Amino acid sequence: MEHLQVKIINRSHHPLPQYATPESAGMDVRAYLPDGPVTLKPLQRALIPTGLYIQLPAGHECQMRPRSGLALRHGISLVNTPGTVDADYRGEIGIILINLSNETFVVNDGERIAQMVITDYTRVSWQPVERLDHTVRGDGAFGHTGVN
Repeated sequence: MEHLQVKIINRSHHPLPQYATPESAGMDVRAYLPDGPVTLKPLQRALIPTGLYIQLPAGHECQMRPRSGLALRHGISLVNTPGTVDADYRGEIGIILINLSNETFVVNDGERIAQMVITDYTRVSWQPVERLDHTVRGDGAFGHTGVN
């Protein structure tokens, strides 16, 4: 397992993102709401600040993902999941939450609202061709392999 040093500024009064268990892939990220809670009505979305600013090494990205407990119990998810923070971005990390339930949900200061996963990525160079190699699946699309 790779350990990566990442520079971070924390302008909130909350702990830095942290892993809940030794084998967790994602770190919990907290809402930074010094002006008070944010209420999300059904199907409403809001940009929730975190107070976090990071400097990723080149070749890495930060993905923001929903927390499964919030999704299951309250229908709270991220609009753009996973949300990507690029290595050259230096602004505050914001989380775009959406309430997919029929109930109003209140986001409180310090609440764990997302999971942060840091990963490396591969850049591609396109190779234009006239045809692609044959596979068993071919051009079979959604549901092509059946339901069982």
